[in-house]
Amino acid sequence: MRVRLLAVGTRMPSWVNQGVEEYRKRLPRDFTLEIEEIPLGQRGRKADLDRAMTLEAERIRHRLKGDERVIALEVAGKAWSTEQLSLEAQAWRLAGRDVALLVGGPDGLAPSLSAEADQRWSLSPLTLPHPMVRLLLAEQLYRAWTLMVGHPYHR
Repeated sequence: MRVRLLAVGTRMPSWVNQGVEEYRKRLPRDFTLEIEEIPLGQRGRKADLDRAMTLEAERIRHRLKGDERVIALEVAGKAWSTEQLSLEAQAWRLAGRDVALLVGGPDGLAPSLSAEADQRWSLSPLTLPHPMVRLLLAEQLYRAWTLMVGHPYHR
């Protein structure tokens, strides 16, 4: 199974890329994590935020493949424990579909894109900076995989 993180924002700090890469390389070939960066829509003093979010949503839609399970990451989504994430990931694998995880820009995902998602998942009720979301997500996917296969990492 391939998990693709489609995340709005580019140029992450090196510590984020190093941390994410550490967890990516720990995952097996049949449970991979790929990250695709989506350029941020125009922001600034007089920027139209709705337009920026719509542009970001279009860029994300352009990268989606028709057969993926689409999961929007947003504060208003359903919170999962690590054990629940492991069960979700196991269900994704059994369904035989790849997964696309969507992370919006500073203002979140466009409501239309969120409504199109198969699921909405909240990592936390806290507002997290985008670099931390990537790293936290990579670690939790690795941890979920270790639970699925009985690896001792989750102790």
